[in-house]
This record gives sequence, C-alpha cells and structure tokens, in this order.
Amino acid sequence: MNKKTLVIGASLNPSRYSNFVVQKLIALGHEVVAIGKKSGEIASVKINTEQLPYKDLDTVTLYINPENQKGFYDYIVSLKPKRVIFNPGTENPELYQILKNNNIPFEIACSLVLLSTNQY
Repeated sequence: MNKKTLVIGASLNPSRYSNFVVQKLIALGHEVVAIGKKSGEIASVKINTEQLPYKDLDTVTLYINPENQKGFYDYIVSLKPKRVIFNPGTENPELYQILKNNNIPFEIACSLVLLSTNQY
C-alpha cells in the first residue's frame, strides 16, 4: 500500500538517516516528497527548501530537532496528514499537543524500523 510521505529534514548526506529513509520508502514503492535545508535529489526525489502545499499525505516523518520544528507547526497542521512520526531526537511535547488539538495522530518511533518490520 502506497503511503505518500513527506520527509522533513531530508539530507543529501548519504550517511544521514533522513537520506536512508527516502531511499527505503522509494524501494518499497511509497511516493515521497521532501523538504531540507539544501535543494537536490535523493534517488530521484527532489528535495525542496520551501514549505509546499502537498496534498493527500499519509505520513509526515520528522528529522529536525524540536527547536527547528517550530517554523513547521502551522505548516504540518495545514497539510492534514494521517499521522506524524517523531524519529529519535525529534521528540517534542509542544508539537504533540498541537497535533492532538487538531486531531492528527502521531507516533514516537523510527521510520526505518517501521519500514524494516512491515509496520509502516
């Protein structure tokens, strides 16, 4: 099942987990869109530097720290994803509450583990 995913914090650095997850999502047949600090491509996925109005997102998976997430709060809510995944190091009680207030489910998990164990 294709779960359109937005990776926030996508990195061109092949040793970063956000880079791995883009590649893994593509390999498993998921549609991927990405936002990062630098534009470029990972496995044919264009990394945008702007907060574009993506439609029909299943998942937003976060790879930016809580301080950097603040500029994304309204954006994430506006996308109305079916869920948000907080990967290790991105845990943020302030954003949890915002998501709860907007009826957006979230998970504190590792996207790579979820994908590797067929729980994504």
